[in-house]
Amino acid sequence: MATKEEISMTGFSIVAYAGDAKTSLIEALKNAQEGNFDKANACVEEANQSIVDAHNEQTKLLSKEAGGEDMDVTFIMVHGQDTLMTTMMLMDEVKFFIDEYKRIDKIEKQLGMK
Repeated sequence: MATKEEISMTGFSIVAYAGDAKTSLIEALKNAQEGNFDKANACVEEANQSIVDAHNEQTKLLSKEAGGEDMDVTFIMVHGQDTLMTTMMLMDEVKFFIDEYKRIDKIEKQLGMK
């Protein structure tokens, strides 16, 4: 059986990775706003890697539970799941806005505004 401490530590790891991803996504959005699309895309890739790392942590516990181990739900783990899911939604939104900033940049160039 996974201990409460192990489950909570996994939750802390997920929160940390998701937080790193969120920071990278906010940076991506700022770069896109400024027209630095290569930097924006690099930040999205960093965020994606952090999300993959969070999923890997999560999968360790999921595999144990799928194998029949009992799992106690901890508040930290719930918080980790919530943080990860909202960060994943933020990633989708940031990608959309980056595309929109690229579209606006292209239109402004065509109109001679840049």
